[in-house]
Parts: sequence; structure tokens; C-alpha cells
Amino acid sequence: MSQRPAPEHRDAFVHFCPISTRWMDNDAYLHVNNVAYYSFFDTAVNDYLIQGGVLDIRRSTVTGLVAHSECSYFSPVAFPEAIDVGLRVARLGRSSVTYELGVFQKESDTAAAQGRFVHVYVDRETSRPVAIPDNMRALLEPLVMPADTP
Repeated sequence: MSQRPAPEHRDAFVHFCPISTRWMDNDAYLHVNNVAYYSFFDTAVNDYLIQGGVLDIRRSTVTGLVAHSECSYFSPVAFPEAIDVGLRVARLGRSSVTYELGVFQKESDTAAAQGRFVHVYVDRETSRPVAIPDNMRALLEPLVMPADTP
């Protein structure tokens, strides 16, 4: 079993997406349920791609499929709370991207949760892996963290 990661700080992430928690995110224990964090991750990545003009969810011929995901939880978040989801790229391959994300409460510089997921980019019609389009690669490159950083 791998060692549990330590929560990271805001400055370890390059881009932030503000998200408001929703009433339905809370579970019976009165905090955001673990499955909602994956929705936060998807929202942050896809918002970045859509706002950057490289993803049109209805017309893009290339789409990202999640091949792997994971999340570590450090402190609870609850509705009603606004959060920031930090985004960076750990690896930018030929047809895949490893995104790393941190969920931050507005008043905290330490992640309440952090995770990663791998998108494999595929042709929408054949579902076969394809090279990441040049315009998408150009948008993602500024998010790539140098090898010597977390």
C-alpha cells in the first residue's frame, strides 16, 4: 500500500476554478460526500478546456475518457461553501494527460482534498486513442509542473 500524501498548498497549483457546493453534495454526515469531489475535478478540467476554446462538448472530434482516478481526503467541506479547485498537469503524453487537483476552502491555503485523474484522448467515433490536438496541447503546457516540484 502506498503512503498517504500530505495536503498541498495553493501555490503548488497553476490554475483555479471557483465552485459552489450544492445542497445535494452533502451526505447524511453533513459534509460533502466523497463522490462529489470527482465531479469537482471534472468541472475544473472541463471548464479550463472549454474556456480555453479547445473543447466543444457537442462538436469536438476528440474527447477525453477517464482511465484512472484517485482522491485523498484531509478535512471536510460542507454546503453552503464556496471552494477553489486547483489544477496542474503532472504528465502531458502523446494521447494522455495526468491532471492533479486540489480542493481548497476559500479561507485555507491547505488542500481539504486532492486527487489525480488520467484522460486518454480518443476519436469520438472510433474510441481509439489519438494524439492530443495541437491547440489543446498548447493550452495544457502552461499547467505542466516542473519535475522537481510536488
